[in-house]
Amino acid sequence: MKIAIIGAGAFGTALGGILANNGYDIDYYDSKLEREKLSETLKGSGYVVLCVPSKVVPYLVSHLPKDKPLIVATKGILSDKTFADFRDLMILSGPGFASEIKLKKKAKLTVTDKRVAELFKADYLDFDFTDDKLGVLMCGALKNVYAIYAGILGLERETKAWREFIRGASEEMQALLSTNGARAETVNLACGIEDLKLTCGLPSRNYEYGQILSKNPDAKPEKTVEGLTALAKIKRGEIKVPEGLKILEELMRRIEWD
Repeated sequence: MKIAIIGAGAFGTALGGILANNGYDIDYYDSKLEREKLSETLKGSGYVVLCVPSKVVPYLVSHLPKDKPLIVATKGILSDKTFADFRDLMILSGPGFASEIKLKKKAKLTVTDKRVAELFKADYLDFDFTDDKLGVLMCGALKNVYAIYAGILGLERETKAWREFIRGASEEMQALLSTNGARAETVNLACGIEDLKLTCGLPSRNYEYGQILSKNPDAKPEKTVEGLTALAKIKRGEIKVPEGLKILEELMRRIEWD
């Protein structure tokens, strides 16, 4: 079976490697290189895997087939409204840097359909399950936001201050999910608390950018920082933000530009 992977960056090729090892025919679409037409990549595919930067998603979804199963592996999406017209939507998320997946380091991911676990089965991957698609999407976006602030604070993993930050950030994530119609308990899955822990430290690009901001508050990112994209959406009111989220409020105060 052919599987079309939309996004040929580090994460897309890491996922493609797993699928190829499982015997699937993989075809990539890389909009940056324009290696091939999107329609050619999609032709004859049984599944479509989306793993492009979140800011690209709105421009791509209108060109994706609504009748093929779509697996969203992009992190940074705060709403499932973008995928409202898709008949068979699944989400794959969780802690796992692309480089570590390619090295076959053990990781646990969250999926919203057991077909995804079957497609990506590997002896170094475990999966937990939920049907809370919105919650999984939101976790994948929010953990990047909080990782920026962890970098600003210069928190080191497993210190008391880091553990307190993780607890506070996870509580705020639960409040955000609940307020926006998702399940607070989804934060307890790999896509939530475990991905938050992984991202709140190096080599996370969001954490690294936070470190840069601590020295230069006006520094603009040289590469894609998904947490910034999500933060801009929050500031534009794309999701509801309950009162009393001290960490998020402080981060929005510090980063006043989009």
